[in-house]
Amino acid sequence: MIQRLFQPVDIASLVFFRVVFGILGFADVLNTYIYYHWMVDAYDPEKFRFRYYGFEWVHPLPEPFLSIFFLLLCGLAILVMLGKWYRVSSLLFALGFAYTFLLEKSHYLNHGYLFCWVSFVMIFLPAHRQFSADVLRRPGLKSDTAPFWCLFLLQFMMGVVYFFGGIAKLNADWLNAIPLKQWLEQKSNAPVIGPLLGQDWMAYFMAYGGLLLDLTVVFFLLFRKTRPWAFAATLFFHLMNHLVFNIGIFPFLSVALTALFFPPDFPRRLFRKLLSRASWLRRIEDWWEREVAGCSVPQVPLWQQADRWRGAIAAALLLVVLFHLLVPLRHHLFPGDVAWTEEGHRYSWRMMLRSKQGYGIFIVRDKATGEETDIDPVDWLEKKQLRNLYTHPDMILQFAHHLKDAYREQGKDVEVFADIRAQLNFREYCAYIDPTVDLAREEWQFFRHSQWILPEER
Repeated sequence: MIQRLFQPVDIASLVFFRVVFGILGFADVLNTYIYYHWMVDAYDPEKFRFRYYGFEWVHPLPEPFLSIFFLLLCGLAILVMLGKWYRVSSLLFALGFAYTFLLEKSHYLNHGYLFCWVSFVMIFLPAHRQFSADVLRRPGLKSDTAPFWCLFLLQFMMGVVYFFGGIAKLNADWLNAIPLKQWLEQKSNAPVIGPLLGQDWMAYFMAYGGLLLDLTVVFFLLFRKTRPWAFAATLFFHLMNHLVFNIGIFPFLSVALTALFFPPDFPRRLFRKLLSRASWLRRIEDWWEREVAGCSVPQVPLWQQADRWRGAIAAALLLVVLFHLLVPLRHHLFPGDVAWTEEGHRYSWRMMLRSKQGYGIFIVRDKATGEETDIDPVDWLEKKQLRNLYTHPDMILQFAHHLKDAYREQGKDVEVFADIRAQLNFREYCAYIDPTVDLAREEWQFFRHSQWILPEER
């Protein structure tokens, strides 16, 4: 197995993915900049933000520095796409993208988490060793091959997303096409595909089709005869998701990663087929041959394939594999339905599985006087923060601590209680948080159930 990981394969797939990755990175960062920063002002340093535990020290930059940062990050994505100063640009892009991801927890999306991981993986891949600005500048970097582990790591990460996404669908609600029935019914007035989405059978088709695809597609992608059919199924699946749901770059990123299951030389073969039909591609090839192929300079060896690094690389791969196999299972450490308690929900590829809403108030009690004040979070939070607050216990706890700190600045020592009700998958609303527990005294438990999260009443 170790020998297989270090076998040289065509580098064309890595080059293809570098280009797609740079384009998607540019699009995602630009969207975050325009929408979250300028349109909804989500990164105002003076406003309250939900922070990831362990990363409370991450703060937004003040203007104009945050705008400059976003524009530079867009520029870095373009440099990665072009393979220009790749080692530095890929590292800086990964750090910058992780920074934007960590700025606000209520913006969490699975594709953002996946893109963070892929960004850091890209730092260590020789994706700039062919058809790149770096090779133009220094032809000795040119390499036609890369070790197989570079492709395996990207394939594995996509495989994890599919498989655990399928495992998460093995629940009673999803098998009854809930909440897909309700979601599709709400979109039945959409142009062209609306009447189709409104059909009862469509919800079951998408529920069971998505389940079977997620659970089996990786295995079908591994075999040559079934691979084209499996890829066609993923194309249809992601196209439907893109048309029906607004999930950003995730469908495009997934398709690009899934394409890496084809033989590593597939971009080169595809390019050859297109040459006969597009004269401008022939001119690009001729230009590249003149600039690089004729240069007789010593080749810079790939450290990714060096014998002295094999042990360290194998160990690092094992750690990454174990992390991605174990983290999605951590919700089994907690009692109750993870879709309700949220304990172990993030980073586990539980995607588009539930509909969840809530409402309520916080009660602040002055310990000295016993005076109580009702706090409506509407007056404190922006829309997306508010929507996530009522359905995520860790955010409820963070907001309670924020209220405690706000009153402490006024010289008051207070208790904070939450009277919140929530609804999962269109069932009846029921009490979500124990209203008798002073949340100002509670701390979030990473590996232990928080007793103040009440079980769902059925």
